[in-house]
Amino acid sequence: MSQYSHLSTPDPEFLEVASKLPPPATAGPLDVASQRHLMTTMVVPRILQTFRPLLPAESSYRIRNLDIPVDDGTIAIRCVQPIARDDEDSFPLLVWFHGGGWVSGDLDIDDFHLRIISVELRISIVNVDYRLAPEHPFPTGLNDCYAALKWTAANAAELSGAPAKGFLIGGASAGAHYAAILGHRARDDLFFTSTPLTGQILQIPAVIHIAAYPERFKADLLSMEQNKDAPILNKADGEFFWNCLQAAPSDPEASPLILLHEGISPAYIQVAGLDPLRDEGLLYERLLRESGVKTKLDVYPGVPHGFHGLPLAASKKWEADFRAGLGWLLSDRSAD
Repeated sequence: MSQYSHLSTPDPEFLEVASKLPPPATAGPLDVASQRHLMTTMVVPRILQTFRPLLPAESSYRIRNLDIPVDDGTIAIRCVQPIARDDEDSFPLLVWFHGGGWVSGDLDIDDFHLRIISVELRISIVNVDYRLAPEHPFPTGLNDCYAALKWTAANAAELSGAPAKGFLIGGASAGAHYAAILGHRARDDLFFTSTPLTGQILQIPAVIHIAAYPERFKADLLSMEQNKDAPILNKADGEFFWNCLQAAPSDPEASPLILLHEGISPAYIQVAGLDPLRDEGLLYERLLRESGVKTKLDVYPGVPHGFHGLPLAASKKWEADFRAGLGWLLSDRSAD
């Protein structure tokens, strides 16, 4: 039994809220079309409804929608930057990758939240609409995100960005998977010598291919089985999403947990206790820490993957912790 099995005991408030939710717009086994329909008709509207009342005044920030070049085409990005105050001339930078199991999601899912964070925490943000699987199998979406990261570094001044004040990457779920990989790529790429990443935000991350658990870590990776029937994301869902991504289990870049971690940027990680991905997130944080990487970890017992879109006390804590984690990454990080 996992040493973290107690984290799977359901939060009573979650059970109460979940019992009152309307049934999904689609039912039955997952397929790409139904997943995208669910995302656009239920998930994104609920998230936007949650954050709409908290939006800052439109006069306090600037939005630009751009198309940037990537391999074999272009992708959309949405840039959000605060309007400078009298004592400001530039801002830290954050490049953000959305969740959605690699097969769904777009710029809208985190749009309102990123606008709020940009103004409140005085940070310039690039929101990336990478191409989706299965039409664009691994590593297409990953490479799109990397192109957007390089574009941001090369165009920092255009974004009123100052990488020396902070140059962060981040994402949730599938987006966190891409961010974790890019943290390693950027460490090894001479392109980033003058603009190194200074931090990464990994929310409920996938960091090891579901079919590639290393023997040496199997005793640490029990939540996929323990939480195989969890709400919102279960084991069968995870298998479906990985199959859509079409990353080979033997490809080490698909599994950042098994890469060498020395020298990557500090990481802030958020993990849900009732999530099949729980143990890989916890193990990843431990391996980073043991490799000399500064880390900050927050865990939310008894709630599933993606719980933070629901009206829960744990969701409020998640949001407050996110702000604190982002602030920690932007600080001198001289102490945890």
